[in-house]
Amino acid sequence: MAFDKLIELVQAGDGELVAAEVQKQLDAGSPAPAILNDGLIAAMDIVGEKMESEEMFIPEVLRSAKAMERGLAVMKDELALDDVQASGKVVIGTVKGDLHDIGKNLVSMLLSSAGFEVIDAGINVAPDAFVAKVEETGANFLAMSALLTTTMPMMKQTIAELEKRGLRDRVKVIIGGAPVNQGYADELGADGYASDAGAAIKLAKSLRA
Repeated sequence: MAFDKLIELVQAGDGELVAAEVQKQLDAGSPAPAILNDGLIAAMDIVGEKMESEEMFIPEVLRSAKAMERGLAVMKDELALDDVQASGKVVIGTVKGDLHDIGKNLVSMLLSSAGFEVIDAGINVAPDAFVAKVEETGANFLAMSALLTTTMPMMKQTIAELEKRGLRDRVKVIIGGAPVNQGYADELGADGYASDAGAAIKLAKSLRA
């Protein structure tokens, strides 16, 4: 395939070589959307699968995501972003009372790499702030993380707030975090639960279909 080398370089996390290969592809006449979808995003799909199977770990995944961003920067002028259909628009954040952000940041990077438009609401996000951000941006996904058992109820309150404002039907809600599981997602009426970043990307893709 035309983008095999690019896919390998992204997986290796070599941003400089990724940028050079993207430029080489552009110079050879490859369309920017093809480089994006069949090269950069295809590579990150493989990275996500390798993370899930523990063939790659967080530091390597972050290097790959940053390398992918280097490649994207090279073709920002050629790539009319308005012409590239985003996979979906995701508001993501850590719930009120919780200041953890490493997992959230990793999921954000991988979602972006997979073609989603990501709006990072940050940490310590109150239910009404989550919902206001969903309403303001027209997002069709809401991803919430809780790392403390004491903050888990905030997820329920956020879903209740979505329902109160008549937004629940248009938004897919994904939850994650150490104390959270599928049973809790079912109890809340969330659309899905992901145990790690790789699973979160796979889940978001399945829910978008």
